[in-house]
Amino acid sequence: MKVDKRRLRLWGDHGPTLLEHTVARATRFSDDLIVALNDPDDWKGLAARLVVDECVQAGPLAGLAAGLAACRHEYALTLACDLPLLQDALLNALLAYPRPYDALAPIRPECLDGPRNALAVEPLIAIYRRSYLSAIRACLARHDHALVAPLALVDMHCLPPDVWRRYDPDGLSFVNVNRPADLDRVTALSGTEG
Repeated sequence: MKVDKRRLRLWGDHGPTLLEHTVARATRFSDDLIVALNDPDDWKGLAARLVVDECVQAGPLAGLAAGLAACRHEYALTLACDLPLLQDALLNALLAYPRPYDALAPIRPECLDGPRNALAVEPLIAIYRRSYLSAIRACLARHDHALVAPLALVDMHCLPPDVWRRYDPDGLSFVNVNRPADLDRVTALSGTEG
């Protein structure tokens, strides 16, 4: 995108940024909101606890580590801020899934554009046990920054499409904003003006 996606305002010039929108959505599901980022001074008004990535230049996996390290609960719902069409019903289904497990992630829709990971899961619409942090740190220590790398080391459960489609039939939760064309698609799907 060549811009800071977190700052995009899909809901008009006076609407929330993508990051503010995600935080507002997340307040429906938790009393312990944590945002991992590397520029906390730029987000002082955000209604969440801000933590800095555990490692520099390690991508979202370092942010996940920082978030889990700061987490007050045994399990954390993890969301990316570039998923503006997250469906509450899907998030509720993830939260209601029987425990224990170390990680729970939905399998991505087949029709999505973009790179696929080896497990075909969406690791940033997921629930992680706080103890998952040790697997993340092991991967970071060997410089494996792939978001799905630690999943091979733990008890991971997947929410298959036939299950998650009951809560999000059109897979809107998985539509992210990575390219200008994605922005146009999200605008069309949500009826907003970018």
